[in-house]
Amino acid sequence: MKQAGVNHAVGILNGGEHDQTMFQSVGGAGWEPDHRDEAPWSLPAIKHDKEVFAQWGFDLVAIEDTAPIDKIRLGLEGRDQQIDQVIEQIRAMGALGIEVLSYNWMACSSWARTDIAIPDRGGALVTGYVREVAQAGPQLRAEGETSPESMWEALEYFLQAVVPEAERAGVKLALHPDDPPQFIDRGVPRIMSSVAAFERALRLSDSDSHGITFCQGNFALMDEILSGATTMADVIRGIGASRIPFVHFRDIRGTVEKFQETFHDDGQTDMAACFQAYSDIGFDGVMRPDHVPTLEGESNERPGYHMLGRLFAIGYIRGLEHAAYGHPASRA
Repeated sequence: MKQAGVNHAVGILNGGEHDQTMFQSVGGAGWEPDHRDEAPWSLPAIKHDKEVFAQWGFDLVAIEDTAPIDKIRLGLEGRDQQIDQVIEQIRAMGALGIEVLSYNWMACSSWARTDIAIPDRGGALVTGYVREVAQAGPQLRAEGETSPESMWEALEYFLQAVVPEAERAGVKLALHPDDPPQFIDRGVPRIMSSVAAFERALRLSDSDSHGITFCQGNFALMDEILSGATTMADVIRGIGASRIPFVHFRDIRGTVEKFQETFHDDGQTDMAACFQAYSDIGFDGVMRPDHVPTLEGESNERPGYHMLGRLFAIGYIRGLEHAAYGHPASRA
């Protein structure tokens, strides 16, 4: 990544027993963590993670992971204690100069795929989703146990508590879409699954510390864009740079009922138009390729997160960046 010109990193929380794995994954050896008893969202743990990245020349600028928040999402007893943990994380990130905290409102499970090894061009492997297959799995909660409106109320409750803390800490909260953007998943409502839902969410607070993780792969599957009622570029322009602190730059082919992820140059979205829209609104936040194909010679042990597809994506993004923003040497 350094050889490809990347200087910043997006991380997850790594505390206790996970530290050794993270360090070894970037080439470390003979190292012992010294804060196993610290909560992963605490200042000592996050400080340690930032220092590990720094050893390899990267500045940790965003975290897309939080302390547990399912009780918050579902409005359950104990949510105030979980909010306190998120606030502890926000304050720690602010103290360390980590600017963006990405989170999602998917209760009981995270992003979902039904296949992690779909052959794509040249035999590369990509992930995919078939809703009929996914919904045949075990229920996450009983039908009707949780309503969409209760999750909206829980989101507003959460934002009222954490946005002021984020403002004071200088941290931008970035709400990620449901992945995939379906309206219910095995009994659990998914409320962040449309452009209209994000418009509603942004109205809950006018603070610039309350924003969006603009995950293009998910927005591309939303009804408003699939129907042609709007385009991804128009949505980007409509939201504006002050409310988009973080971008997942990726693409898909298909619909929310059945889709697969793609190489960055081979999906159904006009990626150049998206980059031009980011330039038009003055976006200067954090962007990463997100999921990438697994290429020949890679194990596919971590679908979507291997190195060769990421190198291809970085080069593709760099070319679009120079075309839309201008080559760095030519910028004012």
